[in-house]
Amino acid sequence: MIFSYFYQKSELMKINGKHYHTIWVKESDPNTIQIIDQRFLPFEFKIQDLKTIEDAFYAIKDMWVRGAPLIGVTAAYGMYLGLLSLKKDGNLKEKIIGFANYLESSRPTAINLKFAVDFVLRKTKEAEYLEDKIKIAFETANQLKADEIENCRLIGEYGFPLIEKISKAKKGETVNILTHCNAGWLACVDYGTATAPLYLAHKKGIKIHVWVDETRPRNQGSRLTAFELEQEGIPHTVIADNTGGLLMQKGMVDMCIVGSDRTSANGDVANKIGTYLKALAASDNNIPFYVALPLSTIDFNMNDGINQIPIEQRDPEEVKYVEGWSNNKITKVRIMPENSQVANYGFDITPAKYVTALITEKRVCKATQKDIETLKK
Repeated sequence: MIFSYFYQKSELMKINGKHYHTIWVKESDPNTIQIIDQRFLPFEFKIQDLKTIEDAFYAIKDMWVRGAPLIGVTAAYGMYLGLLSLKKDGNLKEKIIGFANYLESSRPTAINLKFAVDFVLRKTKEAEYLEDKIKIAFETANQLKADEIENCRLIGEYGFPLIEKISKAKKGETVNILTHCNAGWLACVDYGTATAPLYLAHKKGIKIHVWVDETRPRNQGSRLTAFELEQEGIPHTVIADNTGGLLMQKGMVDMCIVGSDRTSANGDVANKIGTYLKALAASDNNIPFYVALPLSTIDFNMNDGINQIPIEQRDPEEVKYVEGWSNNKITKVRIMPENSQVANYGFDITPAKYVTALITEKRVCKATQKDIETLKK
């Protein structure tokens, strides 16, 4: 085993009854990292090999993997793959820093990417020789992976009482939860962030139902979150992105839980585009709006998320075309005039004042600078 499990394997996430992580070291070849290629889900299940730092870069940039925690772990393994390509002679320090800058450029918003790369950089500085640096990078990536799994498990433990409280208030009736994008185990390594409390509630017998935003333009909700929930047998309904407000007005949503790609030290939350609108609707209807995230997603050096968090602008093709399953293959169809201009912002920022609380691996805390600072202790 690469690392010891913290819990029973039977409790972990599965696809067609078989447990998987989203990323792992190939059993027969420790120089190859394997991932679930999320571009094909839920229609096809494909495993992709990463053999070079370039493979890791494009896996992150082109969203073979996605989700802040998973991006970070993939980048850590990318550093390891980069070190494997080096020779003993030459300026190791300069080349390793170059690897770090290269990987960090793959996607700008998720802070976990920089966190993981910087962590590997610090650890490998402790060794003088290339062989030792490679060993340390490998061990560090494995540890980061293990840490993210445990972080998500703990997020589930801390988030569960919030669902349990509503269930008791409703005398055991179904708790309706709205989520946006995919902050599930596919976005992490196991359990997920926003979904971890859901999975634990379901396991403990609490009746839940999840409203799943489709999450245009890449449909991570309808393709990935719905896929996860279906595999776990959790009742859910996919809705168009603009439906949430109506459901809240009609009393059909009890709480919202989303993930985060970067949260500033003052509690502003960057998450998939459309999250801000859900927070506004939740606030207007007095519905609690929670953000589930590990500490690695908090940028403690940034005090004004609204003005400082970089917002990724992605390929216009993602808006121009929609992907679907037709004739036993994934097909792209253009849905707008060919020459119309497109603005494809990947994320928006929800001001801290609209966040009821943050659910972390340390505890549930208010989205204020004072409370967030205590998480470092």
